[in-house]
Amino acid sequence: MKRRGEWRGVRRRRATRGEGAMADTTVSAIFSGSPLRPFASSPRPLIPSSPLFTIHRLVFTIYSSLDMHSTERYSRQILFSEIGEEGQERLANSRVVIVGCGALGAVHAEMLARAGVGTLVLVDRDFVEPSNLQRQLMYDEHDALERLPKSIAAARHLAQINSSITVEPLVADLNFENAEEVMSGADLILDGTDNFETRFLINDVAVKQRVPWIYGAAVGSYGITMTIVPSETPCLACVLEEMPQAGSGPTCDTAGVIMPAVSFIASIQAAEALKLLVGRNDRLHRMLIRINLWDFSFSMSNADKFAGTGNCRVCDKREFAYLRGSGRQVATTLCGRNAVQISQAGRREIDLAGLAARLRSAGEVAFNEFLLRFRVEDYDITVFRDARSIIRGTSDAALARSLYARYIGV
Repeated sequence: MKRRGEWRGVRRRRATRGEGAMADTTVSAIFSGSPLRPFASSPRPLIPSSPLFTIHRLVFTIYSSLDMHSTERYSRQILFSEIGEEGQERLANSRVVIVGCGALGAVHAEMLARAGVGTLVLVDRDFVEPSNLQRQLMYDEHDALERLPKSIAAARHLAQINSSITVEPLVADLNFENAEEVMSGADLILDGTDNFETRFLINDVAVKQRVPWIYGAAVGSYGITMTIVPSETPCLACVLEEMPQAGSGPTCDTAGVIMPAVSFIASIQAAEALKLLVGRNDRLHRMLIRINLWDFSFSMSNADKFAGTGNCRVCDKREFAYLRGSGRQVATTLCGRNAVQISQAGRREIDLAGLAARLRSAGEVAFNEFLLRFRVEDYDITVFRDARSIIRGTSDAALARSLYARYIGV
């Protein structure tokens, strides 16, 4: 079957579905107004000079001779009485923002694309690497070879999965300056991130805009998730009054992660997403769910036990500190040194010995009572007791932030 695709730079647009004709299989792109070579023939990465620092918003619509809005495509899902035809129509008219297109986000995106969610906004600052392929289902060896931005690679694959939906990939570092614009108009936000700074930022935006969001994380064989509906359930700040200290917990790059843990948590998140989008809030689990698949320990805590104190800075006091930039990382490019300094707001003290123990499996580590030095790949990372870090080997602030989140954790 022949198809035609087109990338179009936009600010905000819902593409008209069901239009188009058949043509060739070449997919062309426009990246911030600069034409790039087609995906089908490009031997080089389709990456602008600084892809991880600036928002690039694109809309991808692929046309097909198959009527993808026919009930046949979604017939088995429509037969499920909790969704039905009305629910399917609601899915088609929904807009979902997925923040992070790694292990969890890749599963979210594919499940919701196959379910027929009308518009998916994919936000990610990173690119595909070979180490992603073990757990990030969306990507293949070609994506890693070309080092494609994850949101772009995901959009390309989703276009082949469901040609009737609109996908907006954003190559962006979500921060307090762009978060409200990125998530504006969303019916739902899904957490596929790897750090708590971004999660607290999502929480601020979601509560302020009264948009549901679904928290999730997976590391090792352990996973955790919670669904947050502003004004109905406790928010993340109700459960965690403060962001965990930098270096205080494991990350996928220090403790590893297995695909079954990722799939389990992402599946729960996707199921909750479908309930919210079809209007079945009464069927939400309303729990803080934790599971360790290796020893198959499972716990559920009623989320309502975290509510009702009247002291939540977000729900009760409407203090959106992370949206104002409080608690954020400050990334400073060090002139002439090919290095970036990452500083944490507020007073923090890191356990260097504990961090060293977690990092030894990932690279070379040395530390004393004042600082820790860690070398991985082509980067030299120095971490000080106040959680400040200097990352040598790059002048890209967004890449430095990504490395900090991967190895130090926040």
